[in-house]
This record gives sequence, structure tokens and C-alpha cells, in this order.
Amino acid sequence: MNERITEKSQPNDRNYQIGTASFRARPIEPGLYIVATPIGNLGDMTLRGIEVLAAADIIACEDTRVSRVLLDRYGIARRPYAYHEHNAETVGPKLVEALLAGKSVALVSDAGTPLISDPGGRLVPEAKAAGIRIVPIPGPSAVLAALTACGLLKDSFFFAGFLPSKQGQRRTKLEQLKPLDAALVFFESPNRAANTLLDMVAVFGGSRKAALCRELTKTFETIVTLPLSELAAEFDSEDRIRGEVVLVVGPPEVDALAPRSDEDVDNVLRALSLEMSPSKAAGEASRMTGRPKAELYQRLLSMKQVGP
Repeated sequence: MNERITEKSQPNDRNYQIGTASFRARPIEPGLYIVATPIGNLGDMTLRGIEVLAAADIIACEDTRVSRVLLDRYGIARRPYAYHEHNAETVGPKLVEALLAGKSVALVSDAGTPLISDPGGRLVPEAKAAGIRIVPIPGPSAVLAALTACGLLKDSFFFAGFLPSKQGQRRTKLEQLKPLDAALVFFESPNRAANTLLDMVAVFGGSRKAALCRELTKTFETIVTLPLSELAAEFDSEDRIRGEVVLVVGPPEVDALAPRSDEDVDNVLRALSLEMSPSKAAGEASRMTGRPKAELYQRLLSMKQVGP
């Protein structure tokens, strides 16, 4: 793609529709707008998100066909531009160029909040480095929808995204996450969910509670919360699992958290360091394990020097 990303103005291209009522979108300031979109039910789109999509100079999306369905639902006659993992290196700089020229760009994913396990994570740092304003437009999130409905959320949660596809690597990752005193949230392919549940039974034990949430907000929404062994038996084959899947594993029982071996502490530190600075990871690990923060900080630095 050698041409600049531009948008030709049309008489009604800033209009949007809700039901039978039509509206004119108010102008928005230049910047990168991170717009959350429905995870299934198109009626979950926020009013602010609709107006931003209608007002933005450029709409960047994962799949133009998917976004076209959403735009048509709300009468937004705009051409979306594809921005995904396969063209991010070429399209990303062009979006930044448009932003630097004073344009407004709305970034959407196929479903849910952008940057959560999608390529939008590359664009925001590039835009921030260029001094561009970033504006979050919150809305639907599969992570929060699953957590609020499964009954396993206590004080905190840890979003682990997609697990590795190979069993050995998947179990290693689960072992690292096992000691965390938090609900664990995973995205998973329906084709791998049954095997992942079996791996979770092997690593976490069959009594630890978990939930399989599928097709959230859609017609055939299913949320099943059971001990892991029963959940794995309930969904024991790919034929039993259809659609988008979120797995939630409840925090370990209190008696499973202490005493902690050095190996357990190292696993906690590794898992936390994936999302936090060494200092913050050591502080959180100290809260979870009862060990001094200074000791854990030095332990984490030593681990990073030695490598995995």
C-alpha cells in the first residue's frame, strides 16, 4: 500500500442511526481513539462509541467485513481500513502519518476492546512515541463479562491471554500461573478448549473451581462453573464446544497457598514479571507469599540474569 490513507468527504458520511432516528456526529479532536465494540450482541455498542465511529476521519479495523456489519447496523456509511498483524508494519506508519497531519483515527478490533490479544498493541506505542493523543472509548470486554458472571472473582484477577498451542509449553505456562492468588482468565480456541481443560486438571488439580464461558452475549451463551475435573468431563470433546471461549480458573484455596516452596515463589515472580516492572512484581509477590519485597526483588533480578 503506497498511497496515503485518506477519507473523501461525502454529504452524509458523519451521520449515524439508532433505531429509526438519525443523528449528525459532533466533530472530535485529532487523536487515536481506542473504541470497544460488541463481543457478540451488536446492541451492546455504546452511544459514545457509535458517535466516535461516525465522526472519525479514519476507521482502522482487523477485518473490514466484520466491521462493515457493525457500521451498517448503525447507519455509518464510512469505508473502514484494514489494520491487522499481517499488514501492521506498512499500515501502522501510514496511520501515524495521518494522525500527525491532524486527522482523527478510530481503532476497533473484530470484537471487544482493542489491544487485548490483537495487533492494536503495536499502534498505540507508535502513536504515543509520536506525541499523539490517545483516547480510550470503553465498552464491551469478554474478560470482564466472563469474570462478572462466573462467580469466581474475589479480590483480583490475572489475564493470561491465549495459552501456547503445544501441550508441553501450555503446561509449563500453567505451572507458572498456578500459585497466583487470583482468578486466572484465558482466551482459548474451541478446538483446543477440551485439551486445555485436561491440562488444567493435571496442573491445578481437579477440585479447583473453574468456568467455561462461550458465546458471551450471543443467543447460545453458556456459562458453566464447576470443579475442574467435572468441567473437563462436561466438555470432554471438541463437539461439545462451539464459538468463542473464555476460561476462568478460580484462585487456589487458602491452604494451597502456604507454605510456598522456592519453586512456587519463582513461578509467582515469573508470572507477575510478564505484566509488571521488577519492583512492582516483587511487591505483589511479597503480598501474596509473605516474603520480604527486597528478598524477592533480588531473587527476580537473579532469575533474569540466569534466564529461563
